Amino acid sequence: MTEVTADAPIYLSIDNLWKAFGTFLALKDVSLDINEGQFVCFLGPSGCGKTTLLRAIAGLDLQTKGTILQGDSNVSNLPPSERDFGIVFQSYALFPNLTIEKNIAFGLENAGRSKSDITARVTELLELVGLPDQGDKYPAQLSGGQQQRIALARAIATNPGLLLLDEPLSALDAKVRVHLRHEIKELQRKLGVTTVMVTHDQEEALSMADRIVVMNHGVIEQVGTPTEIYRFPSNLFVASFIGEMNQIDATAGKSSRVKIGGSELQCLEHEFNPGDNVFAAIRPEDIIPHGQGARSPGAPDVIETPENTFEMRVEEMEFLGSFWRCRLQHESFGDNELTADFSINAVRRLSLEQGRSIVVELPPGRLMVFSKPEKVQ
Repeated sequence: MTEVTADAPIYLSIDNLWKAFGTFLALKDVSLDINEGQFVCFLGPSGCGKTTLLRAIAGLDLQTKGTILQGDSNVSNLPPSERDFGIVFQSYALFPNLTIEKNIAFGLENAGRSKSDITARVTELLELVGLPDQGDKYPAQLSGGQQQRIALARAIATNPGLLLLDEPLSALDAKVRVHLRHEIKELQRKLGVTTVMVTHDQEEALSMADRIVVMNHGVIEQVGTPTEIYRFPSNLFVASFIGEMNQIDATAGKSSRVKIGGSELQCLEHEFNPGDNVFAAIRPEDIIPHGQGARSPGAPDVIETPENTFEMRVEEMEFLGSFWRCRLQHESFGDNELTADFSINAVRRLSLEQGRSIVVELPPGRLMVFSKPEKVQ
């Protein structure tokens, strides 16, 4: 299995890429380097430019200006047939009149491989995707998940240097999607092929990618590992698009302080000027409940009150299987409710019910401050 290191050589380099459709700019000065062997996800809402960027890499929609380097070659203006990639579409795009074996062999036949080589390679790929006995069937005889595996086998049949995946799992039901994303990631690691996947599913990107490229309105908002994107979003759009995020009207204080209503809280360091209108932001799972039964067994009875604690009223509780999502209110927050996710055990220990009060902590290391004028979709 191939391990991707941070110092792996750059395999795909995109520089100052623009794409216009008439007067509409789908991509605006996009630059990005992708290391050899990496699994990279382009993530963003519909219309953000992620599919346009993928199609530009493939040569299916040539960019208006800018360059694309793949390996040692400038492929910016090459047709798709002269670029070294395999692609898997959301719709599978299998040939319905050809058997599974013939579908996988299609690219190999066009490459002029011998019949014996083709037979051996098709057998190998069917084993690789876990469908060794399905070769003589037709696409309509397979499930959606099986068809997507065959589409993947066909895409990697010629050992391309680059694998492109255009929302390959979005047409599948939830359980199949979760199972198949694990299989695709394991296969990608085994092959070591540089892979770019387009998705609008945050969970999919977080679970599969080595790096995530978050896009919006034709520009890249942030590039980072899943942990970096989730824990340290660069702006309010990224913070809100990936996962749940509380956004509270606030006023900036000094570099690591923020004011919410009449309360001043400690927060992550920011660069706003005191008095600036901002949003204070914290994820629901980062809010810590306090009260009888909340501490670990053996903890001292008397402890120092932590920073940023509030007594809040539980306005609503929603059971979501592995945790409870609670809506909390406090006079300092005005009309803004605070959403907190508490474990089932914490709710039980605290005897938490709708209408009761609870002391919660907003950990300074998890309380972020963002510019308020930024529009969030």
